[in-house]
Parts: sequence; C-alpha cells; structure tokens
Amino acid sequence: MPRRIAHLDMDAFYASVELLRYPELKGLPVVIGGGGASRPGVAADGTRLYSRMRDYAGRGVATTATYEARALGVHSAMGLMKAARLAPDAILLPADFNQYRLYSRRFKDAVAAIAPHIEDRGIDEIYIDLTEHGDDSLALARALKAAVREATGLSCSIGISPNKLLSKIASDLDKPDGITLIGAGDLEARIWPLPVGRINGIGPKAQTRLSGMGVRSIGELARMPLAKLAGEFSERYARWLLDVSHGRDERPVVVESTPKSVSRETTFERDLHVRRDRDALGRVLDALCERVAGDLARKELAGRTIGVKVRFDDFRTVTRDQTLPLRVADARSIRQAAGLCLKRIPMERRIRLLGVRVGALTEPGAGEEAPCTPDDGQLDLFS
Repeated sequence: MPRRIAHLDMDAFYASVELLRYPELKGLPVVIGGGGASRPGVAADGTRLYSRMRDYAGRGVATTATYEARALGVHSAMGLMKAARLAPDAILLPADFNQYRLYSRRFKDAVAAIAPHIEDRGIDEIYIDLTEHGDDSLALARALKAAVREATGLSCSIGISPNKLLSKIASDLDKPDGITLIGAGDLEARIWPLPVGRINGIGPKAQTRLSGMGVRSIGELARMPLAKLAGEFSERYARWLLDVSHGRDERPVVVESTPKSVSRETTFERDLHVRRDRDALGRVLDALCERVAGDLARKELAGRTIGVKVRFDDFRTVTRDQTLPLRVADARSIRQAAGLCLKRIPMERRIRLLGVRVGALTEPGAGEEAPCTPDDGQLDLFS
C-alpha cells in the first residue's frame, strides 16, 4: 500500500495562543519574547497598556512573531534589539510556555482521536501516518483541521504526501490555515520551482555553494549530475541532495513513548566569530536552551547528560557533554551545564552551527531533580 504521511504545523503557534488572550491585537505586529517583556497593564479606564518594541533594551531573543511582524522582517531567534529596529511600533509580549504546552496537548489529543499514529516533532508540529486510514486525504485534512480548531480555537496547516520530506515542505506552501496535497506530478509542478533552502538540511552555507554552481531551485538540483555534486560536497551528501530533490524519503513515522534525548540546533546565515559575535552567540545559546527546556516540559521529562555541538567554518564538528549528579529540565540549569561544556572546546575558527542536547532522559518520579551550579562565575565563552 502506498504510504500517506501528513505533516501538521500550527500557524504562528505561540503568537496565536496570545491572540486568544488579547483578541484586540489580531492583525497587528506582535513579537513574543523574554528578557524583560511584561504582561500588559491596565489603565484607569480599563484600557490595556502594551509594551512597544521601541522601548525594549536587553539581550532577549524573539521566540516567535505574528505574520504581520514577520512581514516587517522579524523572525524567531532574532535578537529583540534588532527586532525593535525593524518593527519599533510592534507590541512585545512575554512567552508563556505553560499556556503553550496546554494548547499543544489539546491539539495533539484532538488529532489522536482521529489518527493515532503520531510522531511528536515539537510543541507545534507532528507527523501523522494516514496510510491505513479509510478516508480520502482531503476529507481527512479537513477533519483534522476542524478538530484542532474546535479543541483550541487555533488554525493549522497540513501537507500530505507519500513521505515526511515532501509533507513538511507542503505544509508550509499555503500558510496560514492551508491544505496542500502532493501526489503524482506535483513534485515537478509544486516542489521543483522552490528554492533549495526549502529542504530541511540544506543550510545557508550549502545554498551559497550550490548557487555558485548555478543551482538555486530544487528542480535545478534534481538535474545535476552526481559526479559534479560530489566534486563540491562529499559523495554521501551529494547522494542525499539528489535523493531529496527527487522527493525520495523512506523515514518512517516513529511513535516513541520516551525519547533517548532532546536536542535543538541552528545553522547561522554567516559564520560567527567567537569574540566579535559573542553577544549574538550568547542569545542563540539562550534560545536553544529555552527551546530544549520547553520540549522537556511538554514531554514531562528531565535528563542528566547535557551536551553541546559546534560545527566550525571548515565543517569540522565537535561535541562535548557532561553528566550531572541530578536530573535537570529548566533552561537556566541546561544553560549553565552547556556553558561548561563549551569551555572545553578550543574556539579557533568561526562557528557555523550551534546545538544543545539533553540526554539520559527519565520520566517524573524516576529520580531527584535539582538545578546545576557551575564551578565558577564564568558560565561560558559567550557570557
């Protein structure tokens, strides 16, 4: 039986949850972030008083933003000071992860009632194996979207195709509140005209190198000879590039009760210098730790092994980890332990990728939890 895989992605999830609380902000540029943001106050006449981006000062990062703020250039993991320059009139709200986790559980429970074979990919996205479901794809997508809206009041976008690779691309094609079905002939018509960066795993550096070869679209990549790609990249990566450009992906939808680890990583648009770009690296590390902590809280897990991953501009990758005496799950403790791991890596070249991982995971009641305290006052090279 041909596979039928769906990727369901909530639309601007954190921001959309906030708009349920503050419906008068619908249609306005709103940025969600930490680092000094506060909940709106109330004037004497009952009017809500919102913080504006122009008044922000600090090292915080944007967790997400409404589509109106994104149109002004604001995106997730951007420093709030830069976001303030791009969108000074935008409204700034603090992140409320307890609320986001609540709505995450609600939408996933609603989906599971219709199609239970789910792979959890984060607080706001899931893969669903629909292969053995009897209804046609469009009817299923509509039923899933209706169930999510009824359970949460929020919209989502769904892509359905024979595999996870194409479905993830498809779910982003008609956002927000879209349905995209990829079937016979749609690879060439809908996927090949897209830029190569739409494929998860082709980062800015690889895009630049492909552009130098005259390859900008996925279709142009699909028509490249393997030998030519292997001359620019490793043969393994070249074969992967051709596979994904032709829409080939055999990864199954994996349902796991307890994952072995939780990790987040990001590839920079430009290679960052450990000293000159220290503030930017520090903000990214903060954001990665917050996201890992959010994933752990949503899964109700904690871990003892904290690790970091650094890829330098020569594509050399170095990892370091540390096993703690007690389990941790909060962003501050993860940040402290990750900082100590970073101090053990010689920073002799520019950095193109940074990642944070928490392993040796266990569920509540499996052991004592406590924050990690660093050995000295300097947390890491990016403080």
